[in-house]
Amino acid sequence: MEIKKENIIIDKTFEFALKIIQLSELLESNKKFVVARQLIKSGTSVGANVREAQNSESKADFIHKMKIALKEVEETIYWLEICQASENYPNCMELIDEIKTIKLIISKIVGTSKRTIN
Repeated sequence: MEIKKENIIIDKTFEFALKIIQLSELLESNKKFVVARQLIKSGTSVGANVREAQNSESKADFIHKMKIALKEVEETIYWLEICQASENYPNCMELIDEIKTIKLIISKIVGTSKRTIN
């Protein structure tokens, strides 16, 4: 039996993606299709890119994939802030706080990885 090693960023981005799916379904049920689609794409892509980075071909490839994840983080923050600032949209402050924490972790991983590239 293989024991799975805990990876905080993979776990956090996976849990975040599940919450984004729930929010997107809620938005779609309220006919907020544009924001729902944008959020589902960027919000789930963060974790997908982090997961993909785990099997990168080199340290440079790992950093590149994690930087893509950071771009998706920024887009997700944007759409969540649009939700937060718009009338008749759900409160997204908890998700905004969560994605900002994820951003800090990924940024730290990228910074550390850059310092150890040589």
